[in-house]
Amino acid sequence: MNFKEWAALMADRTEHCLERVLPAGSVLPGRLHEGMRYAVLGGGKRVRPLLVYAAGECAGADPALLDGAACAVELIHAYSLVHDDLPCMDNDVLRRGKPTVHVAFGEANAMLVGDALQALAFRALVEPFRQAQPALAARVGPMVLALADAAGSTGMAGGQAIDLGAVGQVLDAASLQTMHEMKTGAMLRVSVRLGFLAGQASAPAAAGLESGMDAALDTFARQIGLAFQVVDDILDVEADSATLGKTAGKDQEQGKPTYVSMLGMAQAKELATRLHAQAHQSLAAFGAGADRLRQVADLIVLRKS
Repeated sequence: MNFKEWAALMADRTEHCLERVLPAGSVLPGRLHEGMRYAVLGGGKRVRPLLVYAAGECAGADPALLDGAACAVELIHAYSLVHDDLPCMDNDVLRRGKPTVHVAFGEANAMLVGDALQALAFRALVEPFRQAQPALAARVGPMVLALADAAGSTGMAGGQAIDLGAVGQVLDAASLQTMHEMKTGAMLRVSVRLGFLAGQASAPAAAGLESGMDAALDTFARQIGLAFQVVDDILDVEADSATLGKTAGKDQEQGKPTYVSMLGMAQAKELATRLHAQAHQSLAAFGAGADRLRQVADLIVLRKS
């Protein structure tokens, strides 16, 4: 199966899993559940689930255990977008080519939608393990901890706080990298880590490879997580709103520090290319088993939206 076919299959699998996990709009409170489904379903590139499935394939994970992790990272991502778009944050009105949740459902409902999606993410992560063999249930703990760390104050939420505080300021290279490794990179890194940990749970006897494999995958995830943000900064300048599905030029308008504002467009593109190459190099020891991860890296860096 070529990458385009595989990615479409995994995105479709994620969509069906999310459909099952999200409460129906007919379940009370209906308006909240409608907002949750509006925020999550039928949109987005599903890059984080693709990383879960690709890392899980590399680690020999049971696909059924990957489904929960794929849903979890996408639910966390969707909640972060709902909150980021609020008037008190980025005050955006367009997301994934349609009105943002606070525009469609009201600001208070949007706050609750994000809150509920975050809670649901942890249930989605744990549920496949609860239904599996009892011995596997004990192995979900490290996955829960990894996701909590990636989403919390030392990960995505902390990065967003730094981002808000940096508006109108000039950051040095190290500070900008730290901000983006937390805000964007943490959830991309944990997507790879959850795929690996699901494989560890599926085949605990393969412990001899775990430490080296984990370190190499984390190196890959760090590089591709930063590359994702560099490309985002480039697209915010070069692409239009219709292509992006969100308001273009927002970073410059709000005075946010970006890789383009710090390095210039040419050097930002060079950095993305260099990180892309380094990500591929970090997977050299895996051979063909990591081809899906390499292909997802290509998607991240070469995307146009």
